[in-house]
Amino acid sequence: MKLHEQPVMPEGFQCASVNCGLKENGTDLSLFLSDTVASAAAVFTLNQFPGAPVIVGREIIKQGKLKAIVVNSKVSNVGTGASGIENARKMGLAVAKEFGIDAGHVLMSSTGVIAKPLPIEKIEQGIPLLKNHLSTDPLVGAQGIMTTDTYAKALSVSVGGATLTMVAKGAGMIEPNMATMLVYAFTDADIPSETLSDMLRKAVDTSFNMLSVDTDTSTSDTCVIMANGRKGKVDETAFSEALDFISVEMTKKIARDGEGATKLLLCEVEKAYSRDEARKIAKSLVNSPLIKTMAYGADPNIGRVLMAVGKCFDCHVRPERLEVTINGTLVYKDENRVDFDEVKVRNLLSGEKVHITVNLNEGTDRALAYGCDLTNGYIEENAAYYSS
Repeated sequence: MKLHEQPVMPEGFQCASVNCGLKENGTDLSLFLSDTVASAAAVFTLNQFPGAPVIVGREIIKQGKLKAIVVNSKVSNVGTGASGIENARKMGLAVAKEFGIDAGHVLMSSTGVIAKPLPIEKIEQGIPLLKNHLSTDPLVGAQGIMTTDTYAKALSVSVGGATLTMVAKGAGMIEPNMATMLVYAFTDADIPSETLSDMLRKAVDTSFNMLSVDTDTSTSDTCVIMANGRKGKVDETAFSEALDFISVEMTKKIARDGEGATKLLLCEVEKAYSRDEARKIAKSLVNSPLIKTMAYGADPNIGRVLMAVGKCFDCHVRPERLEVTINGTLVYKDENRVDFDEVKVRNLLSGEKVHITVNLNEGTDRALAYGCDLTNGYIEENAAYYSS
């Protein structure tokens, strides 16, 4: 499967972004719009302090139909009580009024600083401006949802005669349990909402749910898919595979663009006793600050890998069976460090990808976790995030 060289919104979808005054520079308000009511499904954060848009969105998505998604950046509308809920609904109502849409078909998202009142008046004033900026370039919409992202993220892939496009933001406070950051997928294929829901949960499970930048589950994580049916039916198996594929590719993009990141970190576990154990150990590796700094420093420190595996106390791990490979080079086997070319491995680790593979030789299950290195940039970004 191959990504399009340039992403494009599927037929019948448009997007726009404008500056409504939340940010001093750049766009801060985006709209994603279908010309017909689309089948829809979504998954949201499991954080016990969900943002107001998540609370409202859970209600809206129950009917399985959407026509628009409106998103603001800079302020997340989290920790804002009843007024936050009211403001989230006002966002949807403003779009419904301006574009002649049923308010029940408008989903809203907010991202940014937590526990600050949402400047709803600025958003309401900005929504009419979106009409004059509608585009079929998904990167336009992606620009308005960025917070600490260094670039806008959008991908497209073909499925039969249909197109599947995904737009996302996310760079920090990332280790979801149910969804991820803000991710929106759009297709002109005809797929019912119940099927979309099953496909989305399957795709998220092996992509965004295996992504971690900093072990912190956001209060605003949202992943939505809309299918407006403009290109008719497609093979559902092929579509599900395409959704899996594009979700993994977007996961890699988000991981590589983690706050302060210089490298994509892939932690793979093979031949684990069970699927759950494979996932747990892979997450233990990708979340370890010592593994992350090892990746940053291009340091093939085997001890850090053994530590991260060994601290999974309730997993089936036997040292005599363990094998470790770093960027394709075997570095540990038979309870001993392999006599590898350290200079060569350091050079391999100096690139933009660090791939650690742990073979447990305990079973048949595997898992792959996605993350990034830990640098001074992450600390600098987050030490003053509230005032940024």
